[in-house]
Amino acid sequence: MYKGKTVSVVVPAYNEETQIKMVTDTMPDIVDKIVIVNDKSKDRTGEIVAAEAAKNPKILLINHEVNQGVGGAIATGYKWSRDNNIDIAVVMAGDAQMNPDDLPAVLDPVADGEVDYSKGNRLFTGEAYQKIPKVRYFGNSVLSLLTKIASGYWHVADSQTGYTAISHKALSTIDWDKMYKRYGQPNDLLVKLNIYDFKVRDVPVEPVYNVGEKSGIKIRKVIFTIPNLLLRLFLYRMKEKYIIRNFHPLVLFYFMGFLFTLLTIFLFIRVFWIWGSTGDIPDINAMAALFSFNSASLFTLFGMWFDMEVNKDLR
Repeated sequence: MYKGKTVSVVVPAYNEETQIKMVTDTMPDIVDKIVIVNDKSKDRTGEIVAAEAAKNPKILLINHEVNQGVGGAIATGYKWSRDNNIDIAVVMAGDAQMNPDDLPAVLDPVADGEVDYSKGNRLFTGEAYQKIPKVRYFGNSVLSLLTKIASGYWHVADSQTGYTAISHKALSTIDWDKMYKRYGQPNDLLVKLNIYDFKVRDVPVEPVYNVGEKSGIKIRKVIFTIPNLLLRLFLYRMKEKYIIRNFHPLVLFYFMGFLFTLLTIFLFIRVFWIWGSTGDIPDINAMAALFSFNSASLFTLFGMWFDMEVNKDLR
């Protein structure tokens, strides 16, 4: 237990036969249950965990019959934690990329009742740029910015980290059967937490790399799927939070910003077409394009500002 709260650690594992024992061996004593979800691994991950579970009663092995992705594995562990009345459920990766020494810091905000969800942020430290592969560092930064807009948690960064802790109240509120099951799971969860006005906090954690892990992320695939997911999540949050649950005029500002953005694209294409055809740009066309661009920018920025104000207390 930790501060009088029962703690489970959910470990999604797929082909982690070389790493999973390192995770179980270094797990802090404050953890009451280690829920390892073997996501239909093709290697000996399940066998190794089963052998460890026979020696350590804290370890629980759940085997997926069908590969569901990291989000699906986390959802399975969350549901077990919810159904067994665990006070705080933590997620730690099966590849040993999360420092167990950071666990108390991740737990503290939830254990103290200050927030419902805390997450590690590897970007707080000056070591992040040196330790994280440059492509992933840049991609993470871009996705963090887009996730701020999609989720409404403007104070949250390093959106792709999986080192998190969640309260029993949040565990019991979210529908885990509808959770996104692939690498966009952290982004999807942040949006759902925001809809229910749960408080979220970033906690500085150490970035851990080169401990034998093998990344399963395909950059070329994720670079298209995650932004598309974030757009859908943003629209879903606007509908659920600001139209259905409690109407807020910020949706009108975002809508007008979107319309003027489309108009701006059309007007600038028209300006360049006229310029290419005649060698001249009529003043009225240039002014119309610039007016539309300014309107799109202002409406969108006001929408963001309203969103920040509404969610400023969810820290």
